[in-house]
Amino acid sequence: MAERVATSFATGEHLLVQAGTGTGKSLGYLVPAVHHAVTAGERVVVSTATLALQRQVLTRDLPLVADALTDHLPRAPRIALLKGWQNYLCLHKVAGGYPEEPGTALFDLPDAASTPDPLDDDGPRDESAVKRLGREVVRLREWSEQTTTGDRDDLVPGVSARAWRQVSVTKMECLGNRCPLVEECFPERARAHAREADVVVTNHAMLGIAASGSPGVLPEHSALVVDEAHELTDRITSQATLELSTMSIDQAARLARRQGIATAALDRAAADLGALLMDLPEGRFPHGLPEGVQAAVGAVRDEARELLTALKPEPKSDADGALKVAQAGVLILFETAERMAADPSGHDVLWCSRGSWEAGGATRLHVAPMSVSGLVRTSLLAERTGVFTSATLSLGGSFEHVARSLGLETPDGDGPATPWDGIDVGTPFDYAKQGILYVARHLPAPGREPATEAQLDTIAELVEAAGGRTLGLFSSRRAAETVAAAMRERLDVPVLCQGDDVLPTLVRQFAEDEATCLFGTLSLWQGVDVPGRSCSLVLIDRIPFPRPDDPVRSARTEAVAAAGGNGFMSVSATHAALLLAQGAGRLVRTSTDRGVVAVLDSRLATARYGSFLTRSMPPLWPTTDRAVVLAALRRLTADASDD
Repeated sequence: MAERVATSFATGEHLLVQAGTGTGKSLGYLVPAVHHAVTAGERVVVSTATLALQRQVLTRDLPLVADALTDHLPRAPRIALLKGWQNYLCLHKVAGGYPEEPGTALFDLPDAASTPDPLDDDGPRDESAVKRLGREVVRLREWSEQTTTGDRDDLVPGVSARAWRQVSVTKMECLGNRCPLVEECFPERARAHAREADVVVTNHAMLGIAASGSPGVLPEHSALVVDEAHELTDRITSQATLELSTMSIDQAARLARRQGIATAALDRAAADLGALLMDLPEGRFPHGLPEGVQAAVGAVRDEARELLTALKPEPKSDADGALKVAQAGVLILFETAERMAADPSGHDVLWCSRGSWEAGGATRLHVAPMSVSGLVRTSLLAERTGVFTSATLSLGGSFEHVARSLGLETPDGDGPATPWDGIDVGTPFDYAKQGILYVARHLPAPGREPATEAQLDTIAELVEAAGGRTLGLFSSRRAAETVAAAMRERLDVPVLCQGDDVLPTLVRQFAEDEATCLFGTLSLWQGVDVPGRSCSLVLIDRIPFPRPDDPVRSARTEAVAAAGGNGFMSVSATHAALLLAQGAGRLVRTSTDRGVVAVLDSRLATARYGSFLTRSMPPLWPTTDRAVVLAALRRLTADASDD
């Protein structure tokens, strides 16, 4: 892997690298990245999907590589960490240079009679929200006088998002060079450090900001390495998705009124839009917003534009944090309304959602990009080399789907394809000897119910044979909770369910007690690393196809079909293949792990697309024989008892 990455840096050819769990892929890209950056004088940016992996790369892997290579380089490599603006403490805000946050000021919070957060472990359970927030803000002010980085992750233990918002600003709210404390600014220091570094470590959210039209958030670089690359397109899609509601309009208007600006025209436009939203059906608008709604959104856009003009500061006026916040809020409103009011022309997906009654029933308009491949190609890869790596990049035995999603393979008439190559560097594990892939072919295809009696019977048999030790991956929260309740009644093993406590605590309990089961949804399918006998059985209740009413994926499916392709295979099946590969990857984490991945969806064995999905999963030994699987699990349980 290191040799191929080094070749890509030298030739400029993009590279997709599938590297299984336990391969050491971070070393496989960091060794050539550090060597190339120092010897060629060309900066390399490394992006990770999670804060945990970011911290691992920065504090463990990069120092190891730097120490190992220093004697072979003309000088020691320089390393930097770069995050989004709001991840750093703002000294000017701490000093009172900004107004209190709307809706988060201490006097806006509930009194002592309010119900405390049951999962808040900081302080007594009967402490009011006011006191809890106040204590956190005081602690943040004290920390601001001690920290040398201002990085939120360096504050241990952490604080709530509400407290952190009291001491941080977004990039749009920052006063920049007009700030009286710019020389001491933590995010500016981080960016200055990044501009001098050879290797800069960041995250996919930052890449999403860069791809969405703010390329200046990253320092100049000649190469980009993306770890956990299977998550990149979803992260960029999320970053480029905007929403509009009467609440967001009202918030922007309040900020403007605090600057003495009249907002009567915007208020009327918001009321007109709100009246239309009350009768607007949920769902996607394949041909753009309905005519009346589009006109109402256009009116919001026009009034927001007028407010932006009114909010322009006087020449040579003093820096004003409150004014900057108002400008940022109104600018976001203007850009959102402008994008929604425009003709989508196949580039955007528009839809309406209505919140639950418990959440206030707010109706929102949303807009998301139909595809982000063009954003990746033009904003992230233009004039630089891209290396993308993950344990799951080859779907159905091919890299082409991922290459298309990253803009390396372009549709006919949309420009030439970019030179790229895809390789699978293998795995240190012998999956066929370490694990079994069991497909419960005898079960009927899943329906609308969270779990059938036949499924519950099969789950109980498997969990009992495994002696607990089960990670249950479910397609919905309702299914996970239903099965957890049923297994607690039927079996004499501890059963944890997502939502019982915060996820890190549940995962820790699952790992520490070998007999425990843990059931949950999407956040358990990826990133859970529990090696050893605590995870001997991975249950998957059904093939994780996207919801049929998912507006973005349904739009993408229709677009592929309209172009003559197979929309189901290109969108739904590839989505399911990625999650199945990630979910099955929870079983074998070391060379000594043994166990079973049990898929309770017979379609994996009977449907035509089943072979495509199984080719995307780790090559476990396949069977549909329930007796064989139960016997294997019982042997593992007996071996564990003997030890």
